[in-house]
Amino acid sequence: MRASALVPCALAALLVACKPAPEEAARLFPRADRPVSALGSTAFSTESDRDDRNEANTVMDLAGVVPGMSVADIGAGEGYYTVRLAERVGAKGRVLAQDIDGDALRRLGARVEKDRLENVSIKPGAEDDPRLPERSFDRVFLVHMYHEVTEPYAFLWRIWPAVKPGGRVVVVDVDRSPEKHGIPPALLICELEAVGFRLDEFHRKPEIAGYYAQFVAAPSRPEPGKIKPCRLKAATGASATSALKGN
Repeated sequence: MRASALVPCALAALLVACKPAPEEAARLFPRADRPVSALGSTAFSTESDRDDRNEANTVMDLAGVVPGMSVADIGAGEGYYTVRLAERVGAKGRVLAQDIDGDALRRLGARVEKDRLENVSIKPGAEDDPRLPERSFDRVFLVHMYHEVTEPYAFLWRIWPAVKPGGRVVVVDVDRSPEKHGIPPALLICELEAVGFRLDEFHRKPEIAGYYAQFVAAPSRPEPGKIKPCRLKAATGASATSALKGN
């Protein structure tokens, strides 16, 4: 073996940057003080039921999605929102569909090809990084998936630079414990604020079987080591949720 093959990473960094493994990079960020939901189904067998409730149109209307926008559908699954966002933003708009489930993305790819959705791109993401290009999106959608994110602080911190000036991050979820595939809104708001977002709108809507929370990016985000993690009990107490009741 050549001696050069034994050069440790610290020395080789003069030639090639040594990147930490994903789990090491995630540990730059605090752990979530809450359970993380198991991954749910990515199937779209209930799309007709969701359309009967007018779910997608309600969410897109609240988010102000209009033709020509660039939007990201994170946790796209098999594309319930992807295909409807593609129709809403039109030929001059763009939709990036992202998921960590390779099988779901392959099925979504077949659907996009079949429906000839030329304004849709598909990209795999990671549990701690959605891998979005910077300053690229008017809206970033996290619909019924945020409670499944295993590294929320790293994940959200890396979404922050992807939002265009004036853009919004939209979360749709259910007000219940993460073990039951939801997240209390006060805890959600706390976690997003911890990484550099600010709540802009909040609505409870039967059409979406949960709540709608919309965020804007603050002028800056904290360094990973300075993020103050939210505590589950503190963020879900009566005082923390009282301001959200009735919206």
